[in-house]
Amino acid sequence: MTSLDSVLDKDGVRLTVDDAVATVTLTNPAKRNAQSPALWRALTEAGRALPGSVRVVVLRGEGKSFSAGLDRQAFTPEGFDGEPSFLDMARGSEAELDATIAEYQEAFTWWRRNDIVSIAAVQGHAIGAGFQLALACDLRIVAEDVQFAMRETSLGLVPDLTGTHPLVNLVGYARALEICATGRFVHAGEAERTGLANLVVPAGELDAAARDLAGALLAAPRDAVVETKALLSGAVSRGYEEQRVAERAAQGRRLRDLAGITD
Repeated sequence: MTSLDSVLDKDGVRLTVDDAVATVTLTNPAKRNAQSPALWRALTEAGRALPGSVRVVVLRGEGKSFSAGLDRQAFTPEGFDGEPSFLDMARGSEAELDATIAEYQEAFTWWRRNDIVSIAAVQGHAIGAGFQLALACDLRIVAEDVQFAMRETSLGLVPDLTGTHPLVNLVGYARALEICATGRFVHAGEAERTGLANLVVPAGELDAAARDLAGALLAAPRDAVVETKALLSGAVSRGYEEQRVAERAAQGRRLRDLAGITD
């Protein structure tokens, strides 16, 4: 293993790289890792800064909470320093508002790239944007004290940071609607039972469990994992026969690669 290399450290986000494993850490525990546009831009930058050698990305939050969601300062008339307030955004054109939200969403989209596997290590509160950030990852390991909640609807808003698609895929439409519309907490037992969590561990073992899973993911050849991830993620939108075709094509590529045959 090489020594830990700090690639980025700004606006509440730190990216470090150790060989094939990168760790993205939310670094504002005093505010329970509350999120802001600056943090979202830093997360987007972290995704773009990943070296090509990285195969697994672990997302974690310092302190007792993974992320308590959007910083409430966003809802004040003045908003954040140097940023348009939500009220200012609402007064702009529909095209401008759409473009701004699309920019924010970029912080949540890169975690499912086929060339990496992302793991969210989640403890304490994961509320609203925090819940959606955990959902942005491929896999979730959670501490026994985890509390997921989608509170946007309770505030008169909707979840708009890419969380609705994975939530429905994981727990189904009816449960997803109930979770979002009521804003209730989802605790560790339910998270594991419904597929939101791959594994539940004591809080003190969370980082070690994430490292163990990262190591297990690295045991298989990279190209096979990349192809398998693409197959599984595409299965959501493909029919049975389409998936059979995709499997054959992917296996053909793997066999030709293993045999050293190039097109």
